[in-house]
Amino acid sequence: MSVHATARLRAEPDGRGGTALPVLESAGPLALRRTRSPHSPYARVTVVGAMSAPLNGDRLAVEAEAADGARLTVDAAAATVALPGPRPDADPSTYTVNLSVGEGAVLHWLPEQLVSARGSRLHQTTRVQLAPTARLLLREEQILGRHGEPTGALTTRLTVHRAGRPLLDQQLAYGPGAPGAPGGWDGPAVLAGRRAVGQLLLADPSFEEAPLPARLLGPTAVLTPLAGPAVLVTAVAEDARLLRGILDDAMRELLDGLKEGLG
Repeated sequence: MSVHATARLRAEPDGRGGTALPVLESAGPLALRRTRSPHSPYARVTVVGAMSAPLNGDRLAVEAEAADGARLTVDAAAATVALPGPRPDADPSTYTVNLSVGEGAVLHWLPEQLVSARGSRLHQTTRVQLAPTARLLLREEQILGRHGEPTGALTTRLTVHRAGRPLLDQQLAYGPGAPGAPGGWDGPAVLAGRRAVGQLLLADPSFEEAPLPARLLGPTAVLTPLAGPAVLVTAVAEDARLLRGILDDAMRELLDGLKEGLG
């Protein structure tokens, strides 16, 4: 039997310089836990997997809102592993993330990797709505197959709107049934046999006054300015550890640059 579940959270200023979580609703395999962030004005929520999910046929969703002035970090306790499940005839699973960031609010959305196991079929969608003065740091990582196995079928789409206008709309597809399969998504012009893909998005109003130029971040990563106050880092790597290292380096550099600009 497939699982349908939606977890919800809302962060808002607590009136004392911190951030409260008036809504924190777990559902199905998506357990939300408030975790400690010592000496930080950010509220922190960790997604803890309560069962193996998503399996083919499951419908999972997370809805997160950082209200005006709130500061929120959301991370995860472990990777999400898409699995085939017991029914080979089941529809693809879906995992939908809806994020909203209000005026003057900050959201750091930093889940762990999404692993596409052999035989799984998953459609992941992330939708973001940003107010004009909102700030967002978002990381997504896709690992194509567990160690020593081929990938499942994975489609991901990331759409971001700022002040009601499109900022980013990107769709990626890998594995059986992907456009150009077999070979297209894995060819020398795309992944060239690599099995880890990641994106790091940083949206900040300060980029309106000081946009960053496009440039390479090593042999397998690139920074691209968007048509708005945001930059997108895209990277590929041989494995999850190397990919995380590339994205962590890019994150530190970008955040340090913002601090210097504001200083």
